[in-house]
Amino acid sequence: MLEYSVMLSVKEKSKIIGEHRIHEKDTGSPEVQIAIATQEITRLADHLKKHPKDNHSRRGLLQMVSKRKSLLTYLSHEDEKRHKTVLKKLGLKK
Repeated sequence: MLEYSVMLSVKEKSKIIGEHRIHEKDTGSPEVQIAIATQEITRLADHLKKHPKDNHSRRGLLQMVSKRKSLLTYLSHEDEKRHKTVLKKLGLKK
C-alpha cells in the first residue's frame, strides 16, 4: 500500500479552487486549472524521485506539464495581466 496518495484529494482540490477562483462558482477557469495541474505536477515529481523507474507515471507527468503549458499560453494570449498574476501566485518562472 502506498504511504501517500499521488492524486489530490477532494478536500485539497477544493482548497486550491477556493484560492484561485475568479468568482463564487468558478471551478474551471484557466487559473484554477493551472493551479491544480501545478500541484499535481509537484506531487508526481516527488513520487518520481522515490521511484525513478516508474515510466508510466513519468509519461503522465509529461502530459500534465504539456497541458499546463497550453493553458498558460492560452491565458497569455487572452489576458496578459491574469497570466502574470497566476505565474507570480504559483511561483512559476517566465
